[in-house]
Amino acid sequence: MRVTYDASANMAYIYLVDSIAPGEAVRQVPAEDDTAILDYDSHGRLLGIELFSARRRLHPELLAGAERIDREPRPPSA
Repeated sequence: MRVTYDASANMAYIYLVDSIAPGEAVRQVPAEDDTAILDYDSHGRLLGIELFSARRRLHPELLAGAERIDREPRPPSA
């Protein structure tokens, strides 16, 4: 599992596969509570989860280890 995090947008993406090729996620399904979007391939397999309000929903240690995809600098380690 791989997690990317954009702190400026407060969004995370949880990859359930090693990588997702362009066009591979053919169906996007919003979660019932509109907190996430589930990405599926053409065979109905869940590829990844785009998560809104990531700081509130994910453990701080998971976010600290996530691959940063924004330009906001990481806070210094304690």
